[in-house]
Amino acid sequence: MNVPNYKDAKSREKKGVNILRDFSIEDDKKKIGNNKKYFIKTYGCQMNERDSESIGAILEEMGFSKVDDYEVADLILLNTCSIRENAHNKVFGMLGRIKRLKEANPNVIAGLCGCMAQEEVVVNDIMNKYKWLNFVFGTHNIHKLPTILSEALENQIQNIDVWSKEGDIVEGLPVKRDNNYKAWVNIMYGCDKFCTYCIVPYTRGKQRSRLKEDILSEVKDLINDGYKEITLLGQNVNAYGKDFENIEYHLEDLLVDVSKTGIERIKFITSHPWDFTDGMVDVIKNNKNINPFVHLPIQSGSNKILKLMGRKYTKEKYLELVKKIRENIPNCVITTDIIVAFPGETREDFEESLEMVNLCEFDAAFTFIYSKRAGTPAAKMECDISKEEKENRLRELNQVVNKYSLESNKKLINTVVPVLLESKSEKVGMLMGYTDTNKLINVKASDDYIGSVVDVKVTNVRTWSLDGELYE
Repeated sequence: MNVPNYKDAKSREKKGVNILRDFSIEDDKKKIGNNKKYFIKTYGCQMNERDSESIGAILEEMGFSKVDDYEVADLILLNTCSIRENAHNKVFGMLGRIKRLKEANPNVIAGLCGCMAQEEVVVNDIMNKYKWLNFVFGTHNIHKLPTILSEALENQIQNIDVWSKEGDIVEGLPVKRDNNYKAWVNIMYGCDKFCTYCIVPYTRGKQRSRLKEDILSEVKDLINDGYKEITLLGQNVNAYGKDFENIEYHLEDLLVDVSKTGIERIKFITSHPWDFTDGMVDVIKNNKNINPFVHLPIQSGSNKILKLMGRKYTKEKYLELVKKIRENIPNCVITTDIIVAFPGETREDFEESLEMVNLCEFDAAFTFIYSKRAGTPAAKMECDISKEEKENRLRELNQVVNKYSLESNKKLINTVVPVLLESKSEKVGMLMGYTDTNKLINVKASDDYIGSVVDVKVTNVRTWSLDGELYE
């Protein structure tokens, strides 16, 4: 049994990264899932979604087949997120439903993985209160799933195998993509920023970048398989390559090389303002297949709060960066993340965040009330803001954010935008897709256009979506 340990997870020794390329499933484990069905519920970020694509592929190589209803599955797996308390609550609520299912059918196998599995407090709870859960593994040993599952089945005892370590890079894992036209491509793992509120450096390990050859090979395979768009993923993509030894190769270099593959559309998330360079701006500006879309979390508009958060930039530097992007890429959409009610945030600090929204006129923002994460420095900070005041601040912030989201969309009325049409819309007779600036749009078009990038004239807008028709 291996249980998580925050002290080990925080370690950052100057060691090279191991690249593992020998993934395989032993013959005796390839039939474990024969005539059995699996269900995966994924919580959290795009990296979790990408992990689930590999987990599903591994299970299918073991003989399992996928179902979308957990109540008919033989194996249920929750791939979890630890960013906010709300994600925790959803997972534990789902565990309650699974427990009742197992009571009715003891043959059901249930497991938990992902970032929550890397948390000490969570695993302690599981060992004490959820002894019926069959197995737990973390973010570092997805490639060991066949062995973990096999041991849980053979020994009939709870198998907890969570590694607290800086992390390796595992190449060659199988993948079962959830989308036929858009794909996630990991370019790096982990994070070394250690923002005071964030648990990710503990749950995902140190910052480690994939070699460009492996990334480009994956992109070329996706092109050959007919994919139109890729999103380059990392906890902080702008830090890509900073961990390389004796190699000067960074995100702007990678973006140029990925652009040269000819893939139609390229996105990247998530960016940290600290690492966003002038070269990045130039690369987006000069390469047409790099989407003019930047997600740039600010988190707070108060320098005092930014310092408490450990963000390592000021609001003035952030404004300079936004101005530079807007001036060089006029059609670029900029979205952000903002936390309200961080410990120590006064009304004046909060109003500085409102001011930043007014100055930046973000096209959209993900907004949250601060959520305490055990093991982080911020969890020890005192917070005397009432629940009512926290909710009021969030509500007030959202009103301002939504105003600019609608204004951003209104600018697109009667314009023509490129859209990747992905599937049928919930609106009858329409398809849904996304513009190159990541805006959701419903389009009057036949099913023949699914999977195509087409020109669309915007005919109607709302705060969160657009309507349009084919432009011919």
